[in-house]
Amino acid sequence: MHEGHRERLKGRFREEGLDSFNQHQVLELLLFYAIPRKDTNEIAHELIKRFGSLSGVLDAGYEHLTKEAGLTPNVATLLTLLPDLCRRYLNDKWGDKPQLNSTSKAGEYAKTLFYGRPYEVFYVICLDAQNQVNYAALAHEGTIDSAPIYPRIIVEAALRHKATSIILAHNHPGGSLQPSSADIDATKKIKAACEAISVSVVDHVIVAGEKYFSFADRGLI
Repeated sequence: MHEGHRERLKGRFREEGLDSFNQHQVLELLLFYAIPRKDTNEIAHELIKRFGSLSGVLDAGYEHLTKEAGLTPNVATLLTLLPDLCRRYLNDKWGDKPQLNSTSKAGEYAKTLFYGRPYEVFYVICLDAQNQVNYAALAHEGTIDSAPIYPRIIVEAALRHKATSIILAHNHPGGSLQPSSADIDATKKIKAACEAISVSVVDHVIVAGEKYFSFADRGLI
């Protein structure tokens, strides 16, 4: 019954891209590939009404999509995959060993680690002697206030990935760029621990959406 509509929407995407699509049409198109026999237009409208926007649907998480919205595991998996896929795509654009030899490059690179993250996470970006990225290690998930970043975890990551220096990076999903007292305190402790193994902490970057705050730029490190 809906095959003609599906083919028209797919054809429109091939010709025009997604720029002319509204939110529910983007979601409807995605759902074609997980729901073969139902009217995905109605489902897309219901999801956006429940979660507020297309990004709200994609950020809702597997449990909310299955338990609250009643989606099947297959559909929920597809939707929760997309933010992670976008993050991997943007990060991959930097190549295997990007050189982060300025605070602006460090900030722009750090932003790619947090797209689609509705919760706070903490990364250790391990650099070699040429300031090239050896590895961006996910060190912790959750706020620094509720679960402190232990210097031992950072030191272990730096040693494991043969870092000459490191950049700390975490996100503030709430939108504030200002470092908290816990952020500043944790940075001092991590810097002291790394100095003991001859690894320098060259920056700590806080990301909020499309903006970032550099400790190095503000003389805080």
